[in-house]
Amino acid sequence: MPSKASDHDPEKARRFREAALPYLDDAYTLARYLLRDATDAEDAVQECYLRAFRHFDSYRGPAMKPWLFAILRNVCRAEYARRATALTSPIEDVPERAEQTPLWHEAQETPEGQIIRAKDSHAIRRLIATLAEPFREAFVLREIQNLSYREIADVAEVPVGTVMSRLARARAMLRSAWLAEQEQSK
Repeated sequence: MPSKASDHDPEKARRFREAALPYLDDAYTLARYLLRDATDAEDAVQECYLRAFRHFDSYRGPAMKPWLFAILRNVCRAEYARRATALTSPIEDVPERAEQTPLWHEAQETPEGQIIRAKDSHAIRRLIATLAEPFREAFVLREIQNLSYREIADVAEVPVGTVMSRLARARAMLRSAWLAEQEQSK
């Protein structure tokens, strides 16, 4: 695609760097969860930032992060999702019960606790990677990237109610898989 004259505007480049570069690590994190491959994630983020720069003149919002994530999501779906391979089978969907203890309960930190926490953190990342794509996407955008339900709905192009449903189901699936692993390790 031939470049436009506006793509060589130093002022546009400066404004874009200031607005978009603070979210580069967040974009990479999301791409890693969506694609499950470091190289594909790097390529997707690069393509996302190229597209964002190309269309930066049309950007009209204060929320740069959701705008970038929407572009990244489209890049991942359109160009890289077909290359992503499922290394693990998805965890099963389970109904959530109100009496369940929250999965993310914080305890007093001790040296032993830090070791367990690091092990648990790895296990949780692995379990998140096994979620089916719509649940994984919603969970990562909310719990890791701290986007609001409205921002997630805009990024995923779904109603807010769908976001809430996906998050509830993702949390229930993670809780069930986590408890099953804990039971197996006893």
